[in-house]
Amino acid sequence: MRQIDALKSPRFSQISTFARLPRCSDPSEGAVFVGVPFDDATTYRPGARFGPLGIRDGSRLLRPYNPFLEVYPFDELNACDGGDVDTVPGYTEDTLRATETLMDQVFRVTIPFVAGGDHSITLALLRSAHRAHGRVNLIHFDSHYDFWDSHWGKKYTHGTWLKRAIEEGLVGKVVQVGIRGSVYSHQDKDDGASLGITSLDVRKVKYQYQSVVETLNSLQGKVYISFDIDSVDPAFAPGTGTPEVGGMTSFEALEIIRSLKLDLIGFDVVEVAPPYDVSELTSMLAANLIYEAMSVVAKRRRR
Repeated sequence: MRQIDALKSPRFSQISTFARLPRCSDPSEGAVFVGVPFDDATTYRPGARFGPLGIRDGSRLLRPYNPFLEVYPFDELNACDGGDVDTVPGYTEDTLRATETLMDQVFRVTIPFVAGGDHSITLALLRSAHRAHGRVNLIHFDSHYDFWDSHWGKKYTHGTWLKRAIEEGLVGKVVQVGIRGSVYSHQDKDDGASLGITSLDVRKVKYQYQSVVETLNSLQGKVYISFDIDSVDPAFAPGTGTPEVGGMTSFEALEIIRSLKLDLIGFDVVEVAPPYDVSELTSMLAANLIYEAMSVVAKRRRR
């Protein structure tokens, strides 16, 4: 499967798919891009339901060859666009079930690259990953901990998914990257340690970059990555619902992904909210993060 040739068909033309890849209805055809357009589990600004749409448009400049990792990711993975999950607006748990139904099929036969949607969808993805692969290690890029027990008495929000994933036994080792910003209590920081989570805050990324990469690459076995776009500074990724200043640059985010040498079984980018974006900066970054993750998988598979 190949992209539409940009030298024959201008990039601003044709129906929008991720990186102008072919649409596929059968996940066994190759690595699959899937959108989950849902944002009813947000606790602040909505808009991430338009994330998959924005990321597809932001991916139009992606070209076949990655010069940093020296690989043709789309060709190596036979990548295609699998469309979107039919979400249920207003109903988080129903949407999680719908996501699991589709993703159970995908995880059994290939590697999914998913665009959210708010971060609640990652719980559904980890449930499907667990059914296909058993307990997986998790790398979680975010500016927030996301292991709160509930919001307003509700257990399923974009800030509680990690707590649920740990309770359900879906994940093994958990490493968070880019954590920053204020929290409700000093207890929040202590809760991470009690849950067995390794949290690498944004200072580690800025001042101990190589150590961060080494920590991530030390993970053994199968790894799932969930990348909340708000882990990147809003100067580089303004289009998100819960922005926090003082984050990673887009270059740092891309470099960390490029540096990974892991057995990735899935990757998502969540919380891209195009209504707050500027000149498609956030959508383009999200598309490139997925591209780099595909390249990491393709390079490992080629070796």
